[in-house]
Amino acid sequence: MTKHETEYKHVPVLLNESVEQLVTDPGGIYVDCTLGGGGHALEILSHLNNNGQLIGIDQDDEALEAARTRIGNDSRFSSIKGNFGYLSRLLPPEIHGEVSGILLDLGVSTHQISQGERGFSFQEDGPLDMRMSNLRGVSAHQVVNEYSYEDLRDIIFHYGEERLSRQIASKIIEERPVETTGELRDIIESVVHGPHQIKSVARVFQGIRIEVNRELDMLREVLEQSLEVLKIGGRIVAISYHSLEDRIVKRFFKAGNHQGKIEKDFYGHELTPIKSLSNGIIRPTDEEVERNPAARSAKMRVAEKIDQPEVQT
Repeated sequence: MTKHETEYKHVPVLLNESVEQLVTDPGGIYVDCTLGGGGHALEILSHLNNNGQLIGIDQDDEALEAARTRIGNDSRFSSIKGNFGYLSRLLPPEIHGEVSGILLDLGVSTHQISQGERGFSFQEDGPLDMRMSNLRGVSAHQVVNEYSYEDLRDIIFHYGEERLSRQIASKIIEERPVETTGELRDIIESVVHGPHQIKSVARVFQGIRIEVNRELDMLREVLEQSLEVLKIGGRIVAISYHSLEDRIVKRFFKAGNHQGKIEKDFYGHELTPIKSLSNGIIRPTDEEVERNPAARSAKMRVAEKIDQPEVQT
């Protein structure tokens, strides 16, 4: 095992299930929008023939380096640094409309959480950062120390789904400046008591992380742009880890828009450009969860770009 593989620890979730659903053409072009340590990428490459192509995207320099080291010198693979929310800009124009499959493995990686200095974890004291890359300007420190009470309350409630958002936001304002993840955890624990305290800490950290990285905005963007770059019959596989992500994916896969409402023409023909294939959610097996507890909350959905019916006149 190489140095980068050892340092970048992240076990790919729903590995076989996702790649089996994704790869329909061994000679096609595929995009792994969340390259991480390259676990899914390696499995995708094993399903491609010599004409196949895989493009990996990640905004984290350490993830890119780990994936390049793990995959090695494979002419079918190339990588791009960037946020997948800019998918159509990151991919070469000549392959727009030619992509056979897109993979999204959402959320924060085990590697990022394990590094206290990145500020993702409430289990290790570190600076309030939470940025997934140096491309993003706003840090958790700025969110915690500069946002208004109303903005903090809404982030904790809507993104963290934490019911004590008002009390926690008020306490953060009162205790400013807050410099470390440990200090933030102490503030939350001073408000929330009882057996669910640790879950509330996790929810608040999640909400702030989503705000720092604009995760839900970027998810909406990549879903919209996927229809631009996929070919007819091309698939998108999305693995999400909390209800906010899954709700966005579910609505888009249903209708091709973020309202989840299927549009119809004058004659009542459905105009959706996408069709859900997974008949609901695909979840990890009990055996996978036992091997990798991080997979417990994973939900996978699959959809296919379809040719819209011609409008009759």
